[in-house]
Amino acid sequence: MERIQRLLDHLGNPEQNLPAVIHVAGTNGKGSVTQYIRGALEATGKRVHTYTSPHLVRFHERIRIGRRASFSSLITEEELVETLGEVEKVNDGKPITFFEITTAAAFLAFSRAPANATILEVGLGGRLDATNVVERPRLTVITPVSIDHVAFLGSDLAGIAAEKAGILKTDVVAVIGPQEPAALAAIEKRAAEVGVKQLVLHGRDWSVKRSDLEEDKIHVKVPTLTYERLPLPALPGPHQLLNAGLAVAAIDQLGEFMIGHHAISEGLRDAKWPGRLQRIDDGKLAKNFNQGTELWIDGAHNPGAAAALVEQFQAWKAKSPKPLVLIVGMINTKDATGFFKPLAPHIQALVTVDVPGQEASTTAKELAAAAAKAGIRAKAAKSLADAYEQAASATDRGPPARVLITGSLYLIGHILEADGRTLE
Repeated sequence: MERIQRLLDHLGNPEQNLPAVIHVAGTNGKGSVTQYIRGALEATGKRVHTYTSPHLVRFHERIRIGRRASFSSLITEEELVETLGEVEKVNDGKPITFFEITTAAAFLAFSRAPANATILEVGLGGRLDATNVVERPRLTVITPVSIDHVAFLGSDLAGIAAEKAGILKTDVVAVIGPQEPAALAAIEKRAAEVGVKQLVLHGRDWSVKRSDLEEDKIHVKVPTLTYERLPLPALPGPHQLLNAGLAVAAIDQLGEFMIGHHAISEGLRDAKWPGRLQRIDDGKLAKNFNQGTELWIDGAHNPGAAAALVEQFQAWKAKSPKPLVLIVGMINTKDATGFFKPLAPHIQALVTVDVPGQEASTTAKELAAAAAKAGIRAKAAKSLADAYEQAASATDRGPPARVLITGSLYLIGHILEADGRTLE
C-alpha cells in the first residue's frame, strides 16, 4: 500500500477525486455484480467508471470510462498509452507491481473524466489491495468468499474473509453476499471493529427468489421493500440469481441516484460478462467439435466456482440432458483437486491441458493427477488442439454432447483471442 500511495501522492491524489466509489470484494461473482450495478446506473442516465481484472483479450477491458449519460466505453489505445506513460514517468523506476501501476493509471484516467459513480473491483484479497487506498467509498460490497489464491491468501476461509473484509470502512454501508459461517463471522468481526454504518446481510436483510407464477421473473427483498417481478439476469447459471440479488441490495443503498424498478430491470436484462458460462455457437473454435455439440466456456477456477458449475450441470440435466465433457487448464496457485471434487459425479470425460503462454500453468499431467485424487480419470493433452481432438473423440459415438472449457480466465482469454473475438 505504501508504494501505490506514494505514487498517487506524486500524481496529485487522483483517488481522492473519484465520483461515488462502490468497492466490490469477494471470491466469486465480483464481475457479475459489478455489471448489474453498472447497467442499472447507466439505465438512469448516469456516467459510470468501472475498473475490473483480469482482462481476457486486451488490457483495455480493465478500464471502462463513463463518457456521457448512459454510455461508457473501454479506455482507448491513445488514452492508455498516455496515462500509463505519465504514471511510469512519475514513478521513476521505483519498485512497484504491475497491478499498482495499472490501478494508479485507472484512477488518473477516471479523475479526469466527469462521472457520477465509480465501481472498483478488488484485484486480490482486499485489505492490502491497491484499490483499497480509497479511504471513503460510497458503498462496500462483498460477494461470496471461498478458497482461492492459496499461495497468497492461505487456505483458511476465515482468514481469507478477514482479508476481503479489509475494504470495510467506518460509517460506510457494507452489503454482504451469501457466506459460509466462518467467513460471515470474520466479516462481522471486522465490521464491528471499524464501525460500519450498516451491515446488510443476505438472509437477514436481503433475499432473492424465483417467482412462483412467472418462471422468468424474480423477487428481491431488501430492508425497506420488495422489488417484485424483476427479470431473470441475462448471465446464465443458477448462481446468478444470488449475484443479481446482491446487486439489487447494493443498488437499494444508493438512494441519491433514484434507481427505480425499470433501471434495475435493464441492468439485469442487458448485462454482458464474457467468459462466464458463455456459449460458443460459431467461429473457428466451434469447428473443432462434432456437429450438434453444445460448446461452452467459463473461467471458474476455485472450489466455490466449481460448486456454481455443478448447479448449472444440474439445471442442464433437468432441462436437456447430454453427455458432459470438460477441458480444463489451471494456474499452479489454484487448488486443482478441490476444484475437481464437486465436478466428479457429473462429467463423462475430462481432458487436461496446459494454459498456453502461462509460465505459472499447472501441467496437463499434474492436472490429470489432481483429478485422479478427486476420483476422475483424465487424459492429459499435449496442446489445445490435441485437447479439442480428444474431447471430440470422446463424444463422437454417442448422442450430441455438451463440452465445457474451464479452469482459468487466462485459458478462456487465450481461446477467445484465438477465435478472433473482441470484447467491446
